[in-house]
Amino acid sequence: MFDLLTTTASFLPLLVPMDITIDPNTNGLPGINQLRTIVGAVMTIGLILSVLALIVSAIVWGFGANSSNPHLASRGKVGVLVSCGAAVICGASVTLVNFFWGVGQSV
Repeated sequence: MFDLLTTTASFLPLLVPMDITIDPNTNGLPGINQLRTIVGAVMTIGLILSVLALIVSAIVWGFGANSSNPHLASRGKVGVLVSCGAAVICGASVTLVNFFWGVGQSV
């Protein structure tokens, strides 16, 4: 039994593939340029909706604060924070993906 284990362990490095390099291929599929255009448009729509949500949340926050309604004011504050977070994520999505791609390539 011990002899089988050492034999298997000695062949294990031979089974692991070495030096595989795969990079993103921009010519592999048709429609990649159109997909980039669509993703850019979706990012723009996300940023516009984040600004709209920020405006609506600020209005709700103002109404809640001026009408002495703490529940409405707190919901407006949460909406402002969420819309700002959504704008940050939409704006930084390409940078985040590139950062984690680089981290994955260095592993």
